[in-house]
Amino acid sequence: MNQLDTQSPQSGGALALADPLTIRKETGLVDPKAIAAPASPDPKLEEQASAFVQAVLGFNPEDPSVATERQQNALAVDTMGSKTQQEAAHRSAMLKEPIRKLAARGEDGGEVANALVNLKVKVEELDPGKFDFEAGWFTRALGFLPGIGTPLNRFFTRFESAQTVIDAIIRALEEGKKVLQRDNVTLSQDQQAMRELTHRLHKTIELGMIIDQKFSHALEHDVPPDDSRRRFIEDEILFPLRQRIQDLQQQLAVNQQGVLAIEIIVRNNKELIKGVDRGINVTVNALNVAVTVALALANQKIVLDKIDAVNKATNRLIAQTASQLRTQGAAIHKRAGDTQLDMETLKKAFADINAALEDISAFRKAALPQMAKSILEMEELTTATEAALQKLEEGTKMEPAFSLDIVA
Repeated sequence: MNQLDTQSPQSGGALALADPLTIRKETGLVDPKAIAAPASPDPKLEEQASAFVQAVLGFNPEDPSVATERQQNALAVDTMGSKTQQEAAHRSAMLKEPIRKLAARGEDGGEVANALVNLKVKVEELDPGKFDFEAGWFTRALGFLPGIGTPLNRFFTRFESAQTVIDAIIRALEEGKKVLQRDNVTLSQDQQAMRELTHRLHKTIELGMIIDQKFSHALEHDVPPDDSRRRFIEDEILFPLRQRIQDLQQQLAVNQQGVLAIEIIVRNNKELIKGVDRGINVTVNALNVAVTVALALANQKIVLDKIDAVNKATNRLIAQTASQLRTQGAAIHKRAGDTQLDMETLKKAFADINAALEDISAFRKAALPQMAKSILEMEELTTATEAALQKLEEGTKMEPAFSLDIVA
């Protein structure tokens, strides 16, 4: 079997095309030019040929009384196998299809082939392996814009929109499959009729070969050169007989070509039907699995990225705290080894405090006589003030000598 150059989109395998030479061997088609009188002919053909040869040899072609019989024998040769030849040229049932429909089927391999190619293209467009799920900073920034989304969201949105196209392609494939199945039924019927006619043509050619052989033998052994039958046999029997054999051989070759062509078409249709089944049953399921796995892997990648980010942040914090611990620990130990206060400062502070205490003591000693004098002066002042207050109180308690109010 030859292999189709373009790989089918279903499972990676190629569609197997039928090989004409192999089919010719399998169907047992014989080269028409190789047909000869069999060594052991069919008894019926032998009987039919012998009867015709004896009838021709049994009369004098120059006798006017047998002119009708002479014409009938010549006509028998001229029309040998004509009925079978006419039946072989009958119109096939496929020819009843409208020309427009036949032309549409043949364009670019037909509807099924086009649908398979479209499915292959669509699957390749949705191949998760060709899509980059790891967006950079610019793509991630675009992910926050309305209508843009993340690369993962855009991919699955693209898959959802393509699902409608894939469903339409599958419907076209199913319709094409039905057409191919109907075509195969019609073609098989035509092929069966052609095979029967091929067999009859083959037998007719063998009959002509047997008749030719018998006449050649008679001319060589039974009919002398001066016999009037010789010219009649050579001119009106053998010559048209061999013409008819050639015509029938050509008709047989054409008929065999038809049988072979139909067999190739039927086998190729079967391969296309298998391709359709693979496309429907395998490709779509595989595509769904691939996209599902891509989603799961993308989700895994997101989790891995988060874990990696956490680990990096943790490592960074550990490194920073360790560095800070080392720096501050050394500073603490250094500070612990040094004195807490400066001694010179303490000495000056104590000197200032003692001086302040001495100044306070001297101030208090100098203030005592002044404080005693102030106390005496305050005593005299308060005594005089008390006497004035007593006089004021006595004046307040005195009653008026006359009442100056108007009595009602």
